[in-house]
Amino acid sequence: MSLEREITEHIVSTYLPGTPVDELEPSLDLFDRGVVSSLQLLELIEWLRSRYAIPVDDLTLSPRTFRSVAAIREFVENAQKPYARVDGELRG
Repeated sequence: MSLEREITEHIVSTYLPGTPVDELEPSLDLFDRGVVSSLQLLELIEWLRSRYAIPVDDLTLSPRTFRSVAAIREFVENAQKPYARVDGELRG
């Protein structure tokens, strides 16, 4: 399963139960559409941290990092690199 698909499935099952997974476009703005609230964003970040072993405490995070499934996928891919560039800052 692709990373983007796994993230999409988690978001749909957690925040949009009953919605077909294929209906959530990777570019859909999760905040503007009310899919994820600020409180739910914290839950989503915790899921990403535990699922993908991302040291979120060591990264500079901003809401735009989590605006869409595509943005979240990019964040996870970059955060898993030894020298990750997250929100324009080099980490590693």
